[in-house]
Amino acid sequence: MRLKSIIAGAVISVMVSGVVAFAGPVWDKIQKSKTLRAGIMNNSIPGAYYNDKKEWVGFDVDMAKEIAKRLGLKLEQVLVTDKTRIGFLQQGRIDMSIANMTHKRERDKSIDFSITYFFDGQKMLTRKGKYADWNALVGKTIATVQGTTSEINVKTLMKKMGGAEIVSYQDYPSAFNALQMGRVQAFSTDSTILLGYAAQEPGKYELVGDFFSREPYGIGLPQDESQLRDAVNFALQDMWKDGTYMAIYNKWYGERTPYYFPMTEQIEMWP
Repeated sequence: MRLKSIIAGAVISVMVSGVVAFAGPVWDKIQKSKTLRAGIMNNSIPGAYYNDKKEWVGFDVDMAKEIAKRLGLKLEQVLVTDKTRIGFLQQGRIDMSIANMTHKRERDKSIDFSITYFFDGQKMLTRKGKYADWNALVGKTIATVQGTTSEINVKTLMKKMGGAEIVSYQDYPSAFNALQMGRVQAFSTDSTILLGYAAQEPGKYELVGDFFSREPYGIGLPQDESQLRDAVNFALQDMWKDGTYMAIYNKWYGERTPYYFPMTEQIEMWP
């Protein structure tokens, strides 16, 4: 009887030790390592990209740095794409994803989100003076990016308008290149991303029509990690309150930038 108890105890001990080794709250791991691993993109101009000096810069980069600073942590930037950002969170390869990700209820089933930290919407980018509105793009070919809400939105819109051929590319540079080469007549995604690519060739491209979607960006976070979520939310709200947020925003989207995008809403503030 005693032998069975010892064996049973050993099995339980192994199981518990296994859980401890591979699980544990993400917040505790962050506090132990003193490092915040942020998933950031590198082709989302001016959200996050490599400049002429090969430096990783952009609005999301500066936001991630400021959040880490306020949490007293070292920032580790991890490259993610539209296709990998959620998977990296689920696999524990990053602690947060600050990568122009629209907060959708469907996505909230597998990861958590911060409060909205950026407000965008979807538009069409075309050759300047070529198309007056969405109606002019009926029957044309439009580029978008695979695995994004933009892909779904533009397909839905053009189906209602009368139809168009939607070609989904692997990333933003490929979709913009298709527009440059004349393989498509428009490129559709979030307007600030379109502004970033249009600025590469000033005067050649323009945004057509109004917003046809609302894209509230949230910082993706691991599921059920309330301490981390609260810490990020408090940092965002404090940044808004003391003016740091708008300083970063104006650096990348202000009137004196090639990516001018007026701020229309404000961050949710808790008393």
